[in-house]
Amino acid sequence: MRQFHIRVRANSGIRGRRQPCDSLLPMWYTVSMLAKLHTFSLLGIDALPVEVEVDVSPGALPKTLLVGLPEQAVKESTHRIERAMVNSGFVRPADRVVINLAPAELPKSAGSFDLPIAVGILAGSGQFKSELLDRYAIVGELALDGSTRPVKGALSMAMAAAFGGAGPRVGESLRDSHSRLGETRPRVRGIIVPSLNASEAAVVEGLEVIAVDSLSQTIAFLAGSLDIEATPSRLDQLFQELAHYEEDFADVRGQEMAKRAVTIAAAGSHNLLMVGPPGSGKTMLAKRVPSILPVLSAEESVETTRIYSAVGRLPAGQPLLARRPFRAPHHTISNAGLVGGGSTPTPGEISLAHNGVLFLDELPEFNRQTLEVLRQPLEDGHVTISRALNSTTFPANFVLIASLNPCPCGYRNDPRRECHCNIPQIERYMAKISGPLLDRIDLHIEVPAVPFKELSAASNGTTSTMMRDQVMAARAIQEARFLNSKTRQNAQMATREIRQFCKLDDAGTNLLRSSIQEMGLSARAHDKILRVARTIADLDGSANIRPEHLNEAVNYRMLDRQFWS
Repeated sequence: MRQFHIRVRANSGIRGRRQPCDSLLPMWYTVSMLAKLHTFSLLGIDALPVEVEVDVSPGALPKTLLVGLPEQAVKESTHRIERAMVNSGFVRPADRVVINLAPAELPKSAGSFDLPIAVGILAGSGQFKSELLDRYAIVGELALDGSTRPVKGALSMAMAAAFGGAGPRVGESLRDSHSRLGETRPRVRGIIVPSLNASEAAVVEGLEVIAVDSLSQTIAFLAGSLDIEATPSRLDQLFQELAHYEEDFADVRGQEMAKRAVTIAAAGSHNLLMVGPPGSGKTMLAKRVPSILPVLSAEESVETTRIYSAVGRLPAGQPLLARRPFRAPHHTISNAGLVGGGSTPTPGEISLAHNGVLFLDELPEFNRQTLEVLRQPLEDGHVTISRALNSTTFPANFVLIASLNPCPCGYRNDPRRECHCNIPQIERYMAKISGPLLDRIDLHIEVPAVPFKELSAASNGTTSTMMRDQVMAARAIQEARFLNSKTRQNAQMATREIRQFCKLDDAGTNLLRSSIQEMGLSARAHDKILRVARTIADLDGSANIRPEHLNEAVNYRMLDRQFWS
């Protein structure tokens, strides 16, 4: 960082502007004309490096100019920053101050620039000197009294600082990102963040995270008059404290066939649709699916946490998500609310469900157009939001669990209640869900009403622990199968992998051929059946797909059989 110094002496031939508090300053003072700092701007869930340049021009008319494509929230921050400096005991420069946020073409739209701008103004006006401005990135919002407030996306910013301003791409693991970036050294050795963001940023190992409570504390640290220890990473402790579920499948009475289908869905990451009358336990089953999925790995946890961090949805006192997310949006949700959007794209519910479960209750009640936007994310595992100035990609790798009633009144085929719906009414009701969307759901099952005998039984049914053990055994087989591939679960198999790993004998081929012809299944449904059959064989510990595995997979295509006829 290049600095220019001007020494102004009393009664000298050089005219210098008197500051409002010249009486508190020595007879001569040094003004640093230019200060440069590192910070980050959040774009979607990614943090992009920004350089804050502050130029203070003595002798010019007092004015503060902010350039570099700042949006309204950033423009308004200059008034807040000036009062924060004065209320913290510093001097507001009575000079021309030009603040540039580079690169100029990148939109800046958050309060996280308050702290770096304030530090830059104080450094540029010569109110403190520091050799640490090049070594630390600075983020944080300021209150009028100079205290710091938390910002969104602190985890993404810490990751960008650790990776030298180029964090992992969407769908890229931290290990792959390390390989892509090679041995590139970080631009900074640490990051200064508000205290309430420190635990979140400290999730990134190998980066010094300095927690500050105020502007004064930040200046004292940078000037070398205050030592602040780096916030330690507590990954292991956080997982031990937070990685447990309150829900258990033991709470669900009966529904053993439905539990079997849920186990298959969890084992292979298959999408599941449940059809049944009101009160049959569809929602209870869906809420307990995360409890049988494998424990979040550290990489999966960081991937999911940075999404919640970017939208400010992290629970208080929980800097890391150690449980798989479960999202259940209301059926009145908009397209942008479900998949993401806005003038500045933000993640939607499908991204908040990344590495977890998205539950759509009463599927036909959702707007059909809203449901149709799910088709591409269900296939690709991510969603891209395009705008005039940029496009943003959000991760969306989730298990879809949906439920619906068998008819408008909800009691079709229910022996306890009479249904008054006729076939045309049922067809119109089911037509709210398009065929292409149903094609993308691997398993369709019926969840009948639970009889009193099972409801009043003293013994518990299949528990989450028992189901998780089966899921983990099947996942271990899949991990070995896809060891050198980007595929992780059976549901993600491409056509070439289906041909390689889902070979059938003659009996299985004849069974599949007759099922396809009788049910009129599409090519996508054909592949779905083979993927599900592969998962069933894995749960059975079988290296080959046998006819009974294939037969069970075909029976999970309930809606293709037009069950209402």
